[in-house]
Order: sequence, then C-alpha cells, then structure tokens
Amino acid sequence: MHRVVVLALEGVYPFELSIPVRIFGTAEDADGQPLYEVVTCGLDGGPVRSSADFTVGVEHGAEAIATADTLVIPPFACGPDAERDWLPAPLAEALRQLRPGARIVSICTASYVLAAAGLLDGRPATTHWNEAERFQRMFPLVRVDPGVLFVDDGDVLTAAGVAAGVDLCMHLVRRDHGSEVANRVARLCVVPPWRDGGQAQFIERPVPELSASTTSATRAWALGELHRPLQLAELAGHARMSVRTFSRRFRDEVGVTPGQWLTQQRVERARRLLETTGLPVDRIAEEAGFGTAASLRQHLVAGIGVPPSVYRQTFRVGHPAQMDAR
Repeated sequence: MHRVVVLALEGVYPFELSIPVRIFGTAEDADGQPLYEVVTCGLDGGPVRSSADFTVGVEHGAEAIATADTLVIPPFACGPDAERDWLPAPLAEALRQLRPGARIVSICTASYVLAAAGLLDGRPATTHWNEAERFQRMFPLVRVDPGVLFVDDGDVLTAAGVAAGVDLCMHLVRRDHGSEVANRVARLCVVPPWRDGGQAQFIERPVPELSASTTSATRAWALGELHRPLQLAELAGHARMSVRTFSRRFRDEVGVTPGQWLTQQRVERARRLLETTGLPVDRIAEEAGFGTAASLRQHLVAGIGVPPSVYRQTFRVGHPAQMDAR
C-alpha cells in the first residue's frame, strides 16, 4: 500500500495539514479497500504548535519519512521574513531520510523548504501568488510559475495556496488510480474532481449580482448534448435569454465564455472516455463533440499537453502510470 507521510512543522496551517489525510484517506478500490496509508509526523514526535490557537498531537517522529512513498509538507509559520532559515539542520537531516524514487509535495509556501534543500533547482515550481516574486529572488535557479494552481514535475510537486493543495492531491489520486477512484473521492469529499494545474491561481472578477435567472440549467442541459454542435443562439434560447444577456450572465457566473466552457467540457468528456473505455479515438472524438480525431488531438494537446494515445496509456483505469512532466 502506498504510504503518504505528512510532515507537520512548528506553526503548521491546520487546513492544509488536513488535506492529505482527507483526500488520500478517502481513496478506496472497487472492493472498498484503502489505497493509501496516511500518517502524520513531526521532527521529534512531540506536540506541534499550529498557526491557530491549538496544538496538534502527532504519534510519529521524523523516522517516518524513511517509510514514505509520498512526503507532503504543508505550509507553516510563513511570515514575510526574507532572512528566515527555511532549512534548519534538523529539517535538513529529516529530508535526507527520504528514499530514492519517493515523491515530495509542497503546499503553498512550504515550497521554500524544497527550494532551500535544492530540490527545485532547474525545475518548474509554483507557490502562493503573493510570495512568487520574493520566492524567485531568493531562489533564482527555480523556474517559478506564479499563475498556476500546481506543478507536477514527476517526483517533485508544488501547489499554490490553500485549496490548490486539494487540487494537487486529487491530481495525484487520479494519476495513481484513474478517474473513477478520483471521482469517487471527490464526491465523498464534496470537492471538484479535477482542476487543471495550469488554471490561473487568481482571477479578479466581480461576484455576479443575484438574479432569479441563471445559466445553470442550460449548462446542465448542454452536458447531455456535447456530442453535437451547440451554437450560442441555441444555448441562449434554452435559457430564454437574448444572446447578449446570456453571454454576459454566463461569463459572470462561470468566468469564461460559453464557447470556452464547452471546449473545457468536451475535453473533460474525452478524458473520461479515454480513461474508462476502449473506444477508438475517432469514436471518442465524436462522442465528445470534436468531430474528428485530429480535432480531439489538437484540443487535448492544447489543454493538457499530451495527445490522446499518451493520455490513455497514462491514465487508463487498471493501468496506472506516471505522465511525463509537461
């Protein structure tokens, strides 16, 4: 069984600390057997002060890191102190226990620890958008992308702030065990089953005004019609709005245009069919509304960086594999 070890450091943020056990701890196979063992450790096995007004009791010391298949480091006591030692000797010694081939994951500003240890040199990574500029100054060898939710670079993965840690853990469940397991975890945890790592961290747009008329019913209807062309006028007609009103309200509610949203949903439909069926790629292209295998390939490469054949080989249920970093 894959063992996930979560390292709780002094000043740990409680929400992020709980993410791995909630996501990985919920993942089960078709027979209801757990797919991950999740344990929490500190550097000395004693109580760990959190960033809130309580202390966390942990049962394991740093020796647990040597048993990790995946090590997750949540953020901790992250103040704007550029002179801070992000890798004190006890922490450096603890990280040296990580086995070759094990994955290491940082959430939010715990990326400072990975960078200070040299684990991000020459590699792509992210951190909380508000820290990205300072992070890049402190660690110029890291290829920082301040605009994404998470970066998967194979054995080293970094997530942006707070809920992006959920996205990254969900991504790993999907990478390890396919969409069926990940979707089941998402339903039980009431979180989105998938948000692409390349999605923007921070999009500044106003909250739409409350209205009796929304586009939600039309979006739900459109999901059942993805196999055929859907024009903007037809969507607006279903919502009983003018095209102009529908387009404005749709963007206010969803954050993208109707056309962009439809493409996203078609890509997601294609991904699911690639993962869970043996249908030929041209048939999947038809079912997802792309029409041709060439169009599906173009959109999949643009959306997630790999063609259908590679995606299927990587994520086909029952045949888990790691996808090369993109």
